[in-house]
Amino acid sequence: MSIDLPRVDQDILNRWTEIDAFQRQLELSRGRPSYTFCDGPPFATGLPHYGHLLASTIKDIVPRYWSMKGYHVERRFGWDTHGLPIEHEIDKKHGKSGRDLVQELGIEAYNQECRSIVLKYAGEWRQTIGRLGRWIDFDNDYKTMDPSFMESVWWVFKQLYDKGQVYREYKVMPYSTALATPLSNFEENQNPKEVQDPAIVVAFPLRSDPETNLLIWTTTPWTVPSNIAIAAHPDFEYIKIRDHNANKNYIIMESLLGTIYKDLKKAKYTKLQTYKGKDLDGLEYTPPFHYFFEENRDWWFRVYTADYVKSDSGTGLVHQSPSFGSEDYVYASRAGLISRDRLPPNPVDDAGCYTSEVSDYVGQYVRGPVEKTITKYLTSIDRLVVSGQTNHTVKFCWRSDTPLIQRAVSAWFVNVESIIPKMLDNIAESHWVPSFVKEKRFASWIENAHDWNISRNRFWGTPIPIWTNETFDEIVVVGSVAELREKSGYKDEIKDLHRDSIDKITIPGKDGGPLKRVDEVFDCWFESGSMPYAQVHYPFSFKDPSSFMSQFPSDFVAEGLDQTRGWFYTLVVLGTHLFGVSPFKNCVVNGIVLAENGKKMSKRLKNYPDPINVIDAYGADALRLYMINSPVVRAETLRFSEAGVKDVVSKVMLPLWNSYQFFQGQVALLKKTESIDFKFDPELNVTKHGSVMDQWIQARCQSLLKFVDQEMAAYRLYTVVPALLEMIENLTNWYIRLNRRRLKGESGLQSSLTGLNTLFEVLFILVRALAPFTPFVADHIYLLLNPYLPSSMLESYQDVRSVHFLPYPSFHTQLLDPVVERKVKRMQTVVSLARTSRERKTISLKTPLKGLAVVHSDPQYLADLRSLEYYIRDEVNVREIDFTSDESKYEVQYTCSADWPTLGKKLRKDAQKVRKELPNLSTEQVKDFVRDGEINVGGIDLTLEDLIVKREVLNSEGKNIIANTDDDVLTILDLALDSDLMQDGLAREIINRVQRLRKKAGLVVTDDVKMCYKINNEPDEVELSKAFKSRAGMIESVVRGPVIEETNAAESENDKEKLIVEEEQEIQKATFLLKLMKL
Repeated sequence: MSIDLPRVDQDILNRWTEIDAFQRQLELSRGRPSYTFCDGPPFATGLPHYGHLLASTIKDIVPRYWSMKGYHVERRFGWDTHGLPIEHEIDKKHGKSGRDLVQELGIEAYNQECRSIVLKYAGEWRQTIGRLGRWIDFDNDYKTMDPSFMESVWWVFKQLYDKGQVYREYKVMPYSTALATPLSNFEENQNPKEVQDPAIVVAFPLRSDPETNLLIWTTTPWTVPSNIAIAAHPDFEYIKIRDHNANKNYIIMESLLGTIYKDLKKAKYTKLQTYKGKDLDGLEYTPPFHYFFEENRDWWFRVYTADYVKSDSGTGLVHQSPSFGSEDYVYASRAGLISRDRLPPNPVDDAGCYTSEVSDYVGQYVRGPVEKTITKYLTSIDRLVVSGQTNHTVKFCWRSDTPLIQRAVSAWFVNVESIIPKMLDNIAESHWVPSFVKEKRFASWIENAHDWNISRNRFWGTPIPIWTNETFDEIVVVGSVAELREKSGYKDEIKDLHRDSIDKITIPGKDGGPLKRVDEVFDCWFESGSMPYAQVHYPFSFKDPSSFMSQFPSDFVAEGLDQTRGWFYTLVVLGTHLFGVSPFKNCVVNGIVLAENGKKMSKRLKNYPDPINVIDAYGADALRLYMINSPVVRAETLRFSEAGVKDVVSKVMLPLWNSYQFFQGQVALLKKTESIDFKFDPELNVTKHGSVMDQWIQARCQSLLKFVDQEMAAYRLYTVVPALLEMIENLTNWYIRLNRRRLKGESGLQSSLTGLNTLFEVLFILVRALAPFTPFVADHIYLLLNPYLPSSMLESYQDVRSVHFLPYPSFHTQLLDPVVERKVKRMQTVVSLARTSRERKTISLKTPLKGLAVVHSDPQYLADLRSLEYYIRDEVNVREIDFTSDESKYEVQYTCSADWPTLGKKLRKDAQKVRKELPNLSTEQVKDFVRDGEINVGGIDLTLEDLIVKREVLNSEGKNIIANTDDDVLTILDLALDSDLMQDGLAREIINRVQRLRKKAGLVVTDDVKMCYKINNEPDEVELSKAFKSRAGMIESVVRGPVIEETNAAESENDKEKLIVEEEQEIQKATFLLKLMKL
């Protein structure tokens, strides 16, 4: 019987609901040491995708594992409910910007609309995450819009303010015109795109010499009306040329003349003068627009020097519009051109449109069509020197997907730059998987971090709790609701902390006037970074706030690679400021899941299968295993493939299920043939009663558990999962395969019982080991195994209704057996090499061969194999095996070759000497090289890293043999066939056809049948009839019933009634009718 994995999922989900499994696990573990986990909050305005499912799988596996290891692991789901993603949905709905909409609706109505959609898809999230098998508390979730959460965010902010780590400043910031708010530096880098923009060169005539023009190059024509200066590098060389076509003089860097001339050889100009950049300092010019010229001509519109000017593009002279360029602002401030008392022009409103200060373009959006209009105007006044296009990277708003601009705004900042050394120390003490994300990506990001703009000019968010007057010379920061009521004298209960509820509250100022709250709300990243404290309403819900430290820092966090510049970053900034530590000890970072074609998954393009459809088709466990056994858990990308999930079903889930099915079948057979009800005996000594394979599989289990303990403590899921899958492979394709006849009882009752006991023990260990990774099928198989557990074991557990209530299996040192593992590993190597040789010659494993030679120089290696000769002979299907260290016996020769591209780079001209002499090396010389590790070829000293040693049998094709090696052991398979071997091969083929037909008929191992056959067509060279007779005993032992040849007599009615199934079969072009009949 095959397994319907989606049906198993549903049955187990129903059972978990029935027994309230997650809450029961928490109840069972209460009082144990605490393991803390912080779950980063997603937005519920979109449906979960594979990236969420991947992160959820990791965030389910780790807590499940530590819970089974004896810890109490609280798991609460969280929601990001504030900020731009929510507001943007409302703005799109009404087709208006937030500011206009708030003016129309009022802030209370606007916020109510935001509140109504924050959990739009919460039901779908709950269903999908639950369907994935993740255990997490949705009923006791946290939301960033909850008053308790918001109050803790206030507390966090006040701690930073009181420490002097918050300040207000006018700075150039990445600005989203679509959302009318500045963004933080790390948000700026979340959505870069390659775009085509205008690239123009504009002439600025000197006031002292209008014939001579300074040339600037810009990709933002919209900033030219705000120009106040031109920057030159003090040390660069500039030239003045006479352009004969324009009849004008231009000043430009000589090395950048290509910016204005496509072909320098054909360019018509004369070089007039050379300058250093410092020689240009102070030159005054006339700007192309006069909006700010007359009243500012005495201190602006001149050249100054700045060492940030680059010489790789443009003209070497940089147009300065400080309100729209962060470097422009910094250097213009240093040069004394601008200050707090003399701010630069900023003629762009919150929506990105020109204000009345730029009267010719008032109300027009600064990018796009207006830039063409500006370019035309520059042409009309003879200021445009070059007009073209350039392809470059532009930062887009991560939420509205519109281009960002740089814009000077007043904002509130948290000091980050001063704590960079401490942040680096903190992350150095935390453990990251994979480590390169911490050491390279995250550390590099922190090293170059800027102070954090935490304010947003928006409406739906946690209000920044600053009350001040218009001049900002009195500031009161509030850290709690109680403090707000106390300082304001507000008598009513404050049930909500959003703007519509608290902006009306004022605080009396020192001069008697009211202090009002500032307009801004927090960047939603500030809220998610406050999550470790706000989710538990710290410090307000703690009678003893110091008790919080028992669960802080958290033991574990996990998110995608993009969060190194998002959530992980904000967590570390706030944790360092508040407590001087990283707020998490261990961090697992996953990569990005892409569509199968390598592109970003897109709902619009429908380039990926619906996650729920995939789960419903293959089961959640298959999807979980597919994702966590991929490069994505090493922070690399995964191209999602539905075929990959299907492969997990066929290569992992079905073999695991078939292992249980085989056990169940043998238990039923034991009951039928021996009247014995199987019960697991945990005290049975396999060393005394079992076979070497029992000892091996038991030792392999212990090695696995030791490895899992070690690797899970290091959070290396990418090593644990392959080890678990290898264990399934060892169980199905090695232990059961090599012990099948023994487990069926052919080696006696005691041997069969010991083997079944071992098989049960391995299955019981495996389902517990797999439980955190494949929670559904592990629980399903466990429930089927449960009746075979003795009462003494059942009574030792608190609750046996689910595998997830049991402890994770521990390894026992006394059961480790590296010697038997070494022996079987060597046996597996030899068997695999020989099987590969058969495949290369297309000789079926069912065809017996005469002999196999195994060649190795180490006597211990050969002794290990001799002890397992029976299994090797059976698995390779050969009559004889020769274990030998005598290579000359089989004319083994050694040759050397090289990876010439690699070696050529190393040796250069000497590589030809080696190439010439390498073919002349004798077998003995190469053997000495292997032993000594060095050799001289053509006068060049080489090591084992330089050459590739190949070992093969001389003239193997002519000898009808095939050799294979893993560069350690050599196998030589004798391919000669005789009549006796061919008869054995035919018998195996017949048995295979019988077993296939039994399976097709739905028969189980305890169903005894009679087999009838009738030869229809038999070529002379096949001798199928002879095989039926000469190997009858061999066939009957497997069929477990008589094998009868049918005559041509008419079939009786009784025979028809007894017929179970019949089918024509073919073996080597011989055909026969095969029937299975009731006894």
